[in-house]
Amino acid sequence: MNIKIRITKYSVIMFSLISMILMTACQPEDSFKNNGLAATDIDASFTVTPVNGVTNRYTLQAQSTANVITNWWDVGDGSGMFRGKVNEEIFLPDAGTYTLSHTAVAKGGATYMSSQELTVDESDPNSGNIVKGGKFATPEDIAQWTIGGTGSSDGVWTFANGKATLTASGYGGRGIYQAVDVIEGKTYQIDMLVSSTSGVSDTWFEIYCGYSVPTTSGDYNEGGKLMTINTWAGCGGDPFSGKLSVVGCDLGAITYPNEPGKFVATATGTAYLVIRGGGNDMRDGIAITNVEMRGTN
Repeated sequence: MNIKIRITKYSVIMFSLISMILMTACQPEDSFKNNGLAATDIDASFTVTPVNGVTNRYTLQAQSTANVITNWWDVGDGSGMFRGKVNEEIFLPDAGTYTLSHTAVAKGGATYMSSQELTVDESDPNSGNIVKGGKFATPEDIAQWTIGGTGSSDGVWTFANGKATLTASGYGGRGIYQAVDVIEGKTYQIDMLVSSTSGVSDTWFEIYCGYSVPTTSGDYNEGGKLMTINTWAGCGGDPFSGKLSVVGCDLGAITYPNEPGKFVATATGTAYLVIRGGGNDMRDGIAITNVEMRGTN
């Protein structure tokens, strides 16, 4: 059976109009791509003003509001770009120099960007990071860490490209640690960025903090596990990247169930932050950076 379909010139015109409407409707209003109808008089510059009476907090004020549909900010602390308001308050708890940037998305989708540097002279006395060298960016950073905290010596820590990477096989393992000064009764939050490009198998990765000095003759477990990646508990087998408090698992097996990374100091003085792990097949390993331990009260 033959079926003939006749398409008139009016049908072709109608199809074309529908296609144009669909293409226009599918373009997001705050697209980062100029659609030819964008405003061209956008000023993306902004001011930075310290918040009165509060340490390490700043107000970012965008200069142009007319014809701007979205404001995107990056505060230079490694957390990346986020969608915010014209007037945005930020908190930078650590001393250092930060590159702040503002991207204004105009009507029509064109983008305009401005950036400036801000120097924070002192860390916040309560929330400043007490870990030294947590970015593994320089030889001085790496020198803050000592190998130890586990009786196994078959694993390998490699320091390169701003990361510390643990690899192991045959159920080998190894740890690193550093001394931190803590205050009795104070609660601290530990976290770090962790990643694995291929995932791991039969692997454990654990965080501890206690008052005894770690050694190379036994597994450190003072205070109990505070955070963990454990393939037997269901995480780490696939590639991952993110904060350990988010991508970790086995929350019922840590010292403060469902509160990963929480540490409460029972004495004032020197404690030891220990990061240790190992496995049967860690493939490309588990990499860490941006290690933090911050007061929360």
